Amino acid sequence: MVNNLFIHETAIVSEDSIIGPETKIWHFSHVFGKSVVGKNCVLGQNVMVGPEVKVGSNCKIQNNVSLYKGLILEDNVFCGPSCVFTNVKTPRAFIDRSNEFSQTLIKKGCSIGANATIICGIELGEYSMIGAGALVTKNVRPYSLVIGSPAKHIGWISESGERLGPDLICKRTGEIYEEKNGNLYKK
Repeated sequence: MVNNLFIHETAIVSEDSIIGPETKIWHFSHVFGKSVVGKNCVLGQNVMVGPEVKVGSNCKIQNNVSLYKGLILEDNVFCGPSCVFTNVKTPRAFIDRSNEFSQTLIKKGCSIGANATIICGIELGEYSMIGAGALVTKNVRPYSLVIGSPAKHIGWISESGERLGPDLICKRTGEIYEEKNGNLYKK
């Protein structure tokens, strides 16, 4: 184990990928060429990364998730089991659209629930939380809590993952937030 890096014997990691220290890559996962996975990440069973995907540090990718070309995960992102990222908006099996892959940006601290679907070409804001099973079709504001199909904003979430009440004070940390022009900011 180099730099406390763990790659399960059934996992495949392309030689031209970069894997940070203290990262764990579990059973049947595959990291394709020119992908970068930061330090202290966990890739669960049957995770596919790449090619040319960037995963920040401290990310947790649960089982059965595929990260396609054009996807960027910043630091501290959580991807729940079987969540789905698309790479083209109008796929057809009989038309090659690999030159149309859209960039999708998942900002730091975002959490995506199990079985949620994220349509390509959008941005999920810092510390936003996507409910399990949600279908996200447009950009999500920082600290926003969204659920449903299509996903709709139902409230605010703190950096530590607590749902904020009307006082906008995190019950876990005591941090205070404020809402301005339809967006939330930490004071």
